[in-house]
This record gives sequence, C-alpha cells and structure tokens, in this order.
Amino acid sequence: MKVGFVSLGCPKNQLDTEVMLHEVAEAGYEITPEETEADVVIINTCGFIESAKKESIDNILDIAWLKKHRSLKGIIVTGCLAERYRENILEEFPEVDAVLGVGSIHKIVEAIEAITVNRKKGSHRRYSSFENKETVCLGGDRILTTPDYTAYLKIAEGCDNRCAYCAIPSIRGKFRSRPMEELVEEAKQLEALGVKELNIIAQDITRYGQDLYGEYRLAELLHRITEATQIPWIRLLYCYPDKITDKLVAEIRDNPRILKYIDLPIQHISDRMLRAMNRHGDSTMIRQVIAKLRREIPGIVIRTTFIVGFPGESEEDFEELCRFVKETGFEHAGVFTYSREEGTPAYDFPDQIDEQIKQDRMDILMREQLEINEAHNKEMLGKVITVLCEDYDPVGEIHFGRGIADAPEIDGKVYFRSDTRVAPGSFVKVKIREVMDYDLIGRIVTSSTEGEKK
Repeated sequence: MKVGFVSLGCPKNQLDTEVMLHEVAEAGYEITPEETEADVVIINTCGFIESAKKESIDNILDIAWLKKHRSLKGIIVTGCLAERYRENILEEFPEVDAVLGVGSIHKIVEAIEAITVNRKKGSHRRYSSFENKETVCLGGDRILTTPDYTAYLKIAEGCDNRCAYCAIPSIRGKFRSRPMEELVEEAKQLEALGVKELNIIAQDITRYGQDLYGEYRLAELLHRITEATQIPWIRLLYCYPDKITDKLVAEIRDNPRILKYIDLPIQHISDRMLRAMNRHGDSTMIRQVIAKLRREIPGIVIRTTFIVGFPGESEEDFEELCRFVKETGFEHAGVFTYSREEGTPAYDFPDQIDEQIKQDRMDILMREQLEINEAHNKEMLGKVITVLCEDYDPVGEIHFGRGIADAPEIDGKVYFRSDTRVAPGSFVKVKIREVMDYDLIGRIVTSSTEGEKK
C-alpha cells in the first residue's frame, strides 16, 4: 500500500509529519510523494488563523476529489485543524476516513490499518483518536523533509503565554520541555545525517527548562549542543522578549556557532495594545531588550512580527507602531492582520476592526519595512559574506542560498554566480554586488584579495 503526505503550517507541525513518516515507513508502507499514486493520503493540517484553516480545508477538498474520481482509498486528517474542529471535520467531510488529534500522531499506523480493515468489510465506520496531548511522548524518530543540510529541533511543545488572540494553548496544551539529554542526543543524530544548520524551535524557546528544571535553561542547552556536536550554524526561532536572560545573551555573543540572529515576536509597541493582547512586558521592556541585544551582540540580526487591526487598535496606536518600526529598523519583520479566532478571549472583544482597515494598515507597515530592508541590503554592497548554498537555478544559471541573516522559508535569499557548480549544503564566500528587494546578488570570491568583511 502506498501512503502520501500533505504537510501544512509551521515547522513545528512539519516535525510531527516527519515522525509520522517514520512510523508509516517502519510499518512497511511505501511512501509516495505523489498524492495521485497513493492509496491513503495523510493531511497534517494547520488551524492557527483563518487563512491557515482555509488552506487546510482546501487541501482536504482537493484530496477528497481524488478519492471520488481516482483510485484513492482513504483520507486521514491530523494536526491542529483536526484537534480544534474534530466534530466539524467528521460531520462536514464524509470523504475523511480518520481524524487524529495532535496527541495521537503515534496512532497513525493504527489509523491506516483501521481504514484497510473497514474497507475490506465494506464498513463505513470511521476511525478517530484524541489522546491527551499533554501526556503524549514528545519527539521520536523521524524522516527529514528538509534538505539534508538543514533541520529543525523542537525543544518543547505547547504554550503557557495565553495571548488574547491565540488558540495555540487550547490546541497544543500547556508548555512542556523535552529533557536536555534527549535533545543533545537528537542533535548528534542530525549531525550524523549531514545537518549543517540546526534551527531551534518551539512555541516559545526562551521558556525552555522552566517546567523541568525550575529555571530558563536555553543557554545551557545551546552550550551543551555545541559541545556535543560540530554543527556549524545553530539558529534561534521564536524567542519571547520578556525571557531574554543575561546568560542567553552571553551565549549568543560568545558562542561562535550560535548565529547572531534572533526571532523576537513583539506583535505591537502600544502599551494599550500590549495589555489588551495579554502580552508579557511593556513597551519600555521591549525597547530595553532590543537595545541590549544590539549593544551586547554587535551585528545581530533581529526578526520580528506584528499584528495590526487588533480589536480597539486606534489610529494613534497604529501610528505609534509605525514610528517604532522606522526608529528601530528591524532587519526582518512580518506583518499580519488580526484573525478573530473562536475560543480566544479576543474573539468577544468590542471594537472589532473592519477588514479593509486591517489590510490597509498591513500594507502601510509592509511598505515601511520594505524600505528598511532595502536600506539594510544596500549596506551589504561590496561585503563578503558566508552563504549556505541551497541549489542551482538552471534557467537563470545562478546558485542561491542563505547567509546568517536569513532563516529558511521566511527570509530572503542570496543569489550568486560561480564558474563551477556548487553542491547544496556547501558553505561559500560571496561578494555582494546587487540588491533586489529582500534578496542579495553576488559572486563567489575567487581572489584572496577580496577578504571577508562582516
């Protein structure tokens, strides 16, 4: 039997897909990348915000069409949408044969077997499992879906921050750290597979260790990973500003294999909005953390995210945010319109903002950020940077990759020319010669006289 996978949403969800891939392959099923060739398709969904829910539903409908018109025999829906809307999926999608919550990914083989048995019996009975997500074993063997040279390491699951707009705590449960020894061992296994860039992820990596050890232990975890491996690049994603400790700052600054890059979701700068969002800390704390990071770690790249159109956001609040973005000059920033999500406190807040106003504010802030990005990129002209080669584009006859300033999937690219083909996963020195919106264009350094500049 052939099994296909559709994985949607964030890297944290992607790791769940990788665990299920391993379990399905270990059970003897053949994995196929083509849904049209599969007997069963597993759709690992996202259900975080409205656009993600729509993408998940569209994918279910597309696969349902294959079941009706082609030879597909079974559909399994897993992930956040399945956890959040379990009854709705079973009621509204009769083509779906099984639904698994986020705590039941280790039941994936059992679900496939149940579909097979029911089909042989001519039964229309459907399989579902929603085990306690807060007691399920975290981690597990997996088949990487990322390129060989890069991988994600999920150090915790769930979230305790309880932001007013966010459904993650109800979907994924309370925050649970994975034991440090387990994570160090997994990092060693990833290195053995050829991983050269390790991206540390969780809903909030800066909280790591508080539940297991009674204190934040991210800095120690990073130190132990770099002691146990030789992975050249270790990147930090999803760090909350109120938990940036002196130890973590020092580890980023002093450890040469921790990239001088930090993903610091801020969401807003108006104190009124921060309180309404139930964000931890105020605007003064946020500014102090940013100033400290830039003072203590020269050249650090800061990525952040903002939400516009949150209930009650006034023109004054939005203008304050725009001024902050201009003044701070983030190297990277993503802007999202507020998504009104059932089951969150903000769903019932008064003064909901018109969708067009949300979109207009997002467009304004994104234009501001594009100008900032272009200015940062122009500062790179003439400099030589280290680039992790990702692939070669035969149409444009050019290689592309990323520098330390660019995280996979979310930031820009570095395009570069070379007289010889460069293997994906190779580190090369590239002199930057052009700027193209969020991307850089250059050429591999061939002369020692073009020495590296930071």
